[in-house]
Amino acid sequence: MKRVRLLQFSEPDEAIQEMKRIGVDPIGIELMRDKIFHFNLMIKGIDCRLGNFLKQEMVLLGGDVAMDRRMIDCSVAASDTILMGTKNQINTIIDRLADRFNGLQGVAGRIRECLKNLESPPHTVRCKKTVLQLNERTHLMGILNVTPDSFSDGGMFLDPDNAISHGIELASQGADIIDIGGESTRPGAKPLPPDEELRRVIPVIEGLSAEVAVPISIDTYKSLIAEKAIEAGAEMINDISGLHFDPKMADLATKYDVPVVLMHIKGTPEVMQLDPHYDCLLTEIMEYLEESIDIAERAGVDAGQIIIDPGIGFGKSVEDNLRIIRHLGEFKSLGKPIMLGTSRKSFIGKILNAEVDQRDEGTLASISATIMNGANILRVHDVGPARKAAQIVDAILRG
Repeated sequence: MKRVRLLQFSEPDEAIQEMKRIGVDPIGIELMRDKIFHFNLMIKGIDCRLGNFLKQEMVLLGGDVAMDRRMIDCSVAASDTILMGTKNQINTIIDRLADRFNGLQGVAGRIRECLKNLESPPHTVRCKKTVLQLNERTHLMGILNVTPDSFSDGGMFLDPDNAISHGIELASQGADIIDIGGESTRPGAKPLPPDEELRRVIPVIEGLSAEVAVPISIDTYKSLIAEKAIEAGAEMINDISGLHFDPKMADLATKYDVPVVLMHIKGTPEVMQLDPHYDCLLTEIMEYLEESIDIAERAGVDAGQIIIDPGIGFGKSVEDNLRIIRHLGEFKSLGKPIMLGTSRKSFIGKILNAEVDQRDEGTLASISATIMNGANILRVHDVGPARKAAQIVDAILRG
């Protein structure tokens, strides 16, 4: 007797090819296309009456809804719910919701938007020098810290000429973006006066932008620094606060129509690693990033120019960082490209009992996992090895 084996399909085309191989009728293939993948979708704060209707309808379709047990008799007014079903079942429930209660029409729209984001995430980001086609391959952001105290390369590139030379080297190794930062945001770091930050970054941006074809990103949470950097040649803003520290930053991104990376951080660099705690890690990060996106879009930032970053190491424990990487695909529901920076981070050192200069293999392993789980851009120190690792993982994922 032949053994039974598990089939794991990472995309619909794989399932369709397997059905064709075994001789399934083409009409049958089309009918089953939306029954292949199962989704678990979180709906926040749904009214008890609507929640009960949703559960009843999904059970009839063969799916289900998980919610607070007190929702059954409406002894609680609302609850977060988990909608569970195939794409076909969920599309059917969307149609039924839209035809019934007014309150569920909005829910139907949000579910439809979530499915669209998961299946067709945005992949094009516009810079002045180029358009980043993120659907073609994983992109790399090379790190260039012009600081005396960054956790990994502090003091190495304080001299502008050295920094420019290193930036040219990063580009030659295959960096798609070069991220220049003048203020360390390592755990425990204190804020830097703007004048000093400008003194460090502007000469490097001016010199490097004239030498390389790849876009330059400014790593800052201060709108003053970002504006001067853009005037000097930067084409992207990388804000570790996700627009939460400086209320003028969103308007600045709109003014110059540049891509902006919105990162999650808990607290500030000075205090973020003092026993960080979350009641629900992924939900809290997701809600923070949703607020960041809302801030950006209300200010007029083009929705297609927003990149999100869950913020590895910025107010997270080792297990928090690992959990983010494991569940990175959940962030696709926000409908934005995902950037992640694991390069040489302390969680790698703690797992391997390795100092900063001994974390290269751990970094490559971590970035491979992040690509497999949905990252579009990797922020790395060593571009050459990262490029080779990304090429292998991209070949595995994309055939």
